[in-house]
Amino acid sequence: MQRSMPLFRKDWQMDELEQDIHFEDLGVMDYQKAWDYQEERFNRLVEYKGQPDSGNRPAQYLLFCEHPHVYTLGKSGDEHNLLIRKDFLKKIDATYYKTNRGGDITYHGPGQVVGYPIVDLEFLGLGLKQYISLLENAIVELLDRYGITATHLEGATGVWLEADHPVKARKICAIGVRSGRYVTMHGFALNVNTNLDYFTYINPCGFETKGVTSMEKELGESQDFDCIKRELRAILMRRFLAPDRPAGS
Repeated sequence: MQRSMPLFRKDWQMDELEQDIHFEDLGVMDYQKAWDYQEERFNRLVEYKGQPDSGNRPAQYLLFCEHPHVYTLGKSGDEHNLLIRKDFLKKIDATYYKTNRGGDITYHGPGQVVGYPIVDLEFLGLGLKQYISLLENAIVELLDRYGITATHLEGATGVWLEADHPVKARKICAIGVRSGRYVTMHGFALNVNTNLDYFTYINPCGFETKGVTSMEKELGESQDFDCIKRELRAILMRRFLAPDRPAGS
């Protein structure tokens, strides 16, 4: 028998949800350390959902951080999309990890807002596809505030500019998640003041003919990183707490 997901509006008060989703800005953190930090909190929620009578319900999290230069490959990704030898990574001060998220290869580095929501989709009344759309739409809303028109690319995740253009299509935000028992980890990476040269060493997200961009590149100047994090946090929290609330409300 298929279990229907509860609609949180019928079961929870808004202030209870706000208390349940904890925000943490981890600053600059090594990728492996951040992965372990996620796993610990992810596993608590998954274990609780397997035995919901075992004690108090663990918190959900919205984590922000930056990583030192690192390339990460999704569990179904193609290693050939890393275009350099692994011994060359040391020369560019970068590391490389195979991960358990979805998607192909991507880059994380300074000037990039990396977000790791560890949330219970059943608790929020969301399916996995809805959740990914929520992340994409939150980024689109943020970019619109800065005068950047962004959208989706048919058949691909993430947030794109001029997605339908055969030459000019470029990605500004990558998304790759893992879920178990409707609990999520991993998340998104938004290029703000990112050094885009590092993307030349990979086929970003497995695409050989599409480019990448950043807010700095599109707007012609470095952006206030902390301000963007504050705005994005507010947008995401609002959308988590009311997934069908339109942008601007």
